[in-house]
Amino acid sequence: MSKNHADTNAGDYPQEEPKKQPEKENILNKIQQMGETNLPQMGQDTNIHCLTIIGQIEGHVQLPPQNKTTKYEHVIPQIVAVEQNSKIEGLLIILNTVGGDVEAGLAIAEMLASLSKPTVSIVLGGGHSIGVPIAVSCDYSYIAESATMTIHPVRLTGLVIGVPQTFEYLDKMQERVINFVTAHSEISDEKFKELMLSKGNLTRDIGTNVIGKDAVKFGLINEVGGVGQAIKKLNELIEKGNQKNGELLQ
Repeated sequence: MSKNHADTNAGDYPQEEPKKQPEKENILNKIQQMGETNLPQMGQDTNIHCLTIIGQIEGHVQLPPQNKTTKYEHVIPQIVAVEQNSKIEGLLIILNTVGGDVEAGLAIAEMLASLSKPTVSIVLGGGHSIGVPIAVSCDYSYIAESATMTIHPVRLTGLVIGVPQTFEYLDKMQERVINFVTAHSEISDEKFKELMLSKGNLTRDIGTNVIGKDAVKFGLINEVGGVGQAIKKLNELIEKGNQKNGELLQ
């Protein structure tokens, strides 16, 4: 009985298992911290890097631990690493966000818009509030048929001083968002403002909840589609870019 018990234990726990444990811990740590197993600066088998923008976009103020967040201090170095890594030829942005810090969201959107490599975004679930500029910042954008995008005016949380300067500051911040979205999509300035200031669409707020096909109809997003279509489009943009570079070298 004793011998059989010992053999069973030996079979259940192979000798090489302790060697694999640190690698597993490292992968789990990456998933916990970044939501991904691979980082741009590491060697990869693919020429495409996937960057996820999920939960609430955290800016200068740390959100409570129970909130699912995307920290801009994590995202910005990744975007820089994508630009510098010669093995990465394209970037896929997957969004399922409720929005968050306006300046942090605009910073991410501006960085994506300024990348020299092809970028494609896809909105799954939701790309609300400041998630809208991030979605339109890429070379081409997709939205799932069931996904939504909430467009509403800029709001401040916390202490608000009721003086004209506060409202002027809010208005200028809102104009930055409007200018960015209209510059990087086909939607007109008038239409975007109309959606932003619409009454009766949202139960307890001003704004509009735009669903899949409507986002395409308004010119906010390029096409309704899923992950497969987004990757196919990104590969097309990469190939087109490579052909252009080849022609310039000749």
